[in-house]
Amino acid sequence: MMRTHYCGALNRENIGQQVILSGWVNKRRDLGGLIFIDMRDVKGIVQVCFDPKYPQALEQAASLRNEFCIQIKGEVIARPDNQVNKNMATGEVEILAHELAIYNASDVLPLDFNQNNTEEQRLKYRYLDLRRPEMAERLKTRAKITSFVRRFMDEHGFLDIETPMLTKATPEGARDYLVPSRVHKGKFYALPQSPQLFKQLLMMSGFDRYYQIVKCFRDEDLRADRQPEFTQIDVETSFLTAPEVRAIMEELIHGLWLNTINVDLGKFPVMTWAEAMERFGSDKPDLRNPLEMVTISDLVREVEFSVFKTPANDKGGRVAAIRVPNGSTITRKQIDEYTQFVGIYGAKGLAWLKVNDVNGGLDGVQSPIAKFLSEDVLKAILERVKAETGDIIFFGADKWQTTTDALGALRLKLGRDLGLTRLNEWQPLWVIDFPMFERDDEGNLAAMHHPFTSPKDFSPEQLEADPTSAVANAYDMVINGYEVGGGSVRIFDPKMQQTVFRILGINEQDQREKFGFLLDALKFGTPPHAGLAFGLDRLTMLLTGTENIRDVIAFPKTTAAACLMTDAPSFANPQALAELAVAVVKAE
Repeated sequence: MMRTHYCGALNRENIGQQVILSGWVNKRRDLGGLIFIDMRDVKGIVQVCFDPKYPQALEQAASLRNEFCIQIKGEVIARPDNQVNKNMATGEVEILAHELAIYNASDVLPLDFNQNNTEEQRLKYRYLDLRRPEMAERLKTRAKITSFVRRFMDEHGFLDIETPMLTKATPEGARDYLVPSRVHKGKFYALPQSPQLFKQLLMMSGFDRYYQIVKCFRDEDLRADRQPEFTQIDVETSFLTAPEVRAIMEELIHGLWLNTINVDLGKFPVMTWAEAMERFGSDKPDLRNPLEMVTISDLVREVEFSVFKTPANDKGGRVAAIRVPNGSTITRKQIDEYTQFVGIYGAKGLAWLKVNDVNGGLDGVQSPIAKFLSEDVLKAILERVKAETGDIIFFGADKWQTTTDALGALRLKLGRDLGLTRLNEWQPLWVIDFPMFERDDEGNLAAMHHPFTSPKDFSPEQLEADPTSAVANAYDMVINGYEVGGGSVRIFDPKMQQTVFRILGINEQDQREKFGFLLDALKFGTPPHAGLAFGLDRLTMLLTGTENIRDVIAFPKTTAAACLMTDAPSFANPQALAELAVAVVKAE
């Protein structure tokens, strides 16, 4: 027998019992006549004592070092009262070792478990990094999350149905990972960016409620909360409205937070995309931050300050302000740093105004732009932003998107820098009513979510006549500034689907080539259907208190989409490439 008990499960009730433990040396202390180790397994840590009463075990213990894999046979004894460790779950007991077996010695570790290692070191030796209790706990929490999700979905009548990994490329907003076919020379499969079309086809097949915890793949630029392969909790339903889908998914997330960290998220507020952008400059606003943006374009249309006047009189422009309570202590040096920061988002500058006396008129404020403002305009601005003595007001003035992006980012930075963001809170919400389309870099219309999203209260004819006015029947769930899930009511009318394709510049030939199977399926009694997908990695990231998605994935990739441990991707065998009819061409 290799084990009778887990290290972390022992307590006073086990005193006097003979136990067999298997695990790793977490720490070793040699006190001359006695040797102590902390022994670790998947359940936790317990102290083991090697005593001269058992000389052979004591002699063997002299060779132990951190991360040796060992087996201990011994007796559970009580620690003396003055040696109880209240910081350990097993701190009232220890093991008096009778026998020691060394399964496997360890070389000098390339990671220092007591200090911060670089992320490159941690990823290269990931199997060692995952031995750290905090990393192990994150993966245990992830398993707990998926277990809860499966139980919830089963109880609510959802079927777990797999969809293909080797499929056809569909537009989802990123590049596809392509897989060459050996049998069909010159042809390629695409790894799915999501199971979007398959889950819609399952609704057309009559399955009513589907879910899947599924791998998805996107070849896009990475950051802390993105990976080239990621996991979705994918959901689709028939004959449910958008509010009904949101209610079920809200119940799921509400239960998940209660079950995992015992936090009651309460009722989720609902906010339109337009309101979120107007007030917070983001379609995933962090409501823990109390700062808000306020549009003042109408107040500054007549001022003799072209920086304000020009965008204020431009239909596509915006002048907006952020009031920072008690912010007048912000120095010029800090203001210059914030000016540089908003420049990242395209802003040409950052106007500011300190309110030394809110009732003092122009004499009560300090600002380079004060000379351009009349008493009436200043008073109107101060009233609209609800200014108080001691505040500072920052202004953005440019095209609507530039102003909104720049001040939205500044809002988040100010919240962090000034300690205004309430980090110990949870603030969820639904954002709904997104625009159906947005302009890409070339000025062409693109689907804001994906081209299978249904417009809200628009006929095909109305949509084709005025696509930029259409609102999508779409919804995102946001928690603390992270989009954790998003979905929509889908198009179930073939005429509407073809209209959307035309608006996106997909001609009839391309429609048939790329989506012929979908357009055919839509002709045969397709039910109204709607769905949503959660990012499992991002949910786990939030629930485990880390800001890096790589911390909750067992074997993640770097921001360059590489695996440092296995050295993937790697060059393919020339013979394998020949069988696939693929040639590697060196870039000029």
